[in-house]
Amino acid sequence: MQQQKMNSTTDLEKAVHTYFDALYHCDTKKLDAIFHKNASLFDVDQGKVFVEPIASFSKDVGGRVSPASKKQQPEAEILMIDWLSPFCATVKIRIRAHNNVFVDHLGLVNGEDGWQIVSKIWHLEKQIGQDQH
Repeated sequence: MQQQKMNSTTDLEKAVHTYFDALYHCDTKKLDAIFHKNASLFDVDQGKVFVEPIASFSKDVGGRVSPASKKQQPEAEILMIDWLSPFCATVKIRIRAHNNVFVDHLGLVNGEDGWQIVSKIWHLEKQIGQDQH
């Protein structure tokens, strides 16, 4: 059982790193593979809930200038993994894209297509000034 948990953790971390890579390169194929087709993303700004289906988010990411193309060093980390079962987990991450630093809670499930993100709640933690590195 312990070996199964270790393998699940490794596979889950690989899935999260696929998400990191997708955003760093603005790679919609990776993004579409790591998100479940019915996933949605959520944020609250000034008390108003914002909901975006994955298809819309993927299109938005595909139209962005990638951090990789600007030679920005990747800055992304897993802050916490909370296991709901061997097949469900919530992962808290921090990721930088250009001058924006986000904290996300990713809901992942391990189904017929492997680990996929089924929900994302995100928050803009801070913006880094143009003159800072």
